[in-house]
Amino acid sequence: MTYAERVLEQAIKNNPGEPEFQQAMTEILPNLQLVIDKYPEYEEAGILERIVEPERLISFRVPWVDDKGKVQVNKAYRVQFNGAIGPYKGGLRFHPSVNASIIKFLGFEQTFKNSLTGLPIGGGKGGSNFDPKGKSDREIMAFCQSLMTELYKYLGADTDVPAGDIGVGAREIGYMFGQYKRITGAYRGVLTGKNIIYGGSLGRTEATGYGLVYMTEKMLETKGQTFDGKTVAVSGAGNVATYAAKKCMELGAKVVTMSDSGGYIYDADGINLDAVCEIKEVRRGRINEYLEFNKNAKYYEKGLIWSVPCDIALPCATQNELQADGAAELVKNGCKFVAEGSNMSTTPEAVEILHENKIFYAPGKAANAGGVSVSVMEMSQNASHIPWSFEKVDSELKTIMCNIYAAIYETAERYGMKDNLMAGANIAGFEKVAKAMLMQGAV
Repeated sequence: MTYAERVLEQAIKNNPGEPEFQQAMTEILPNLQLVIDKYPEYEEAGILERIVEPERLISFRVPWVDDKGKVQVNKAYRVQFNGAIGPYKGGLRFHPSVNASIIKFLGFEQTFKNSLTGLPIGGGKGGSNFDPKGKSDREIMAFCQSLMTELYKYLGADTDVPAGDIGVGAREIGYMFGQYKRITGAYRGVLTGKNIIYGGSLGRTEATGYGLVYMTEKMLETKGQTFDGKTVAVSGAGNVATYAAKKCMELGAKVVTMSDSGGYIYDADGINLDAVCEIKEVRRGRINEYLEFNKNAKYYEKGLIWSVPCDIALPCATQNELQADGAAELVKNGCKFVAEGSNMSTTPEAVEILHENKIFYAPGKAANAGGVSVSVMEMSQNASHIPWSFEKVDSELKTIMCNIYAAIYETAERYGMKDNLMAGANIAGFEKVAKAMLMQGAV
């Protein structure tokens, strides 16, 4: 049994009942044995044992009062997973599915993702099982203020800087930032994703979706192709999906699907993004309302969004949304490129199918790193008190995404796994963190 296999076996025993975290470790650790074989000092220093264990996991209750005057209680977490290369950085997620396993998987992935950006940031993640859907603004404010009343003591511009994630947008960030400022009496850049009028960054809303497309563009370029004339299937209807779809369209592609938890729409003529934005951002409605704007479109409450014929698939909704049956449909319908806009969108079985059928696949830890990259740019602007133009942010974002692609593609080749961008991302992300941990001693 190799060192990586031994560590993985023990880590699974140490984290029972946490399937998402176990899946993330199972995906990454086998690739890392290739690095250990080359640098045995990592085994001597116990790097793998340390890298699979978060530095700390904070768990706390969040009591708040609803509009009927009743006290509600939710559970919240913040995992500060690895700070070897900088302050912890990673989003806060508000969704009923949030638990310790999901937060640890996200924090683990974030450690490698942040390393790939080339920026000095460590990995963290947080969230709560609070569901903002159907809540009034006052209820959301009450929850956010209560959460920050506990969380603030663990944050700092050089310690831990959360951002948004599923269920956490500019509104929620604003309520949390206001409470942090109220408690501490200090105006510090301890949250990113803020509104532009009080310290946010232009381009942050677009960042993850645009960054995803910039990386996909490099994948296409490697194969001598472009977005022009391609058909794209996108899942989700939040910021990532919306801005990924927008950038695809700007580059000449036709986006034919979007979705939410209720189902998906298929518009053979190409998605009307203005309609989607009206539904999701103004009405805060459901994707099936799209039929009001185009009666020729189709809505499916059940079935696989990945059964729609496409050249490129961009899963942008949530973890494990692309499973083996969906991957088989993509193969059958001639899809050639898959890049993840959400974290760990694709199950191990689906990844295997993609690789076996020569579908060029990029994992989320590389492909959706645009959001955290621009978050760090926001931190820089906060520190200097000088805002950047959208053009500067977008140019820096594209450079970072192109650099990530070059790094993971070259790393895969260097280790004899040409075109295996998942292995390249796992190894390239690990190498920087491992070197930093080794240099800093047994801490």
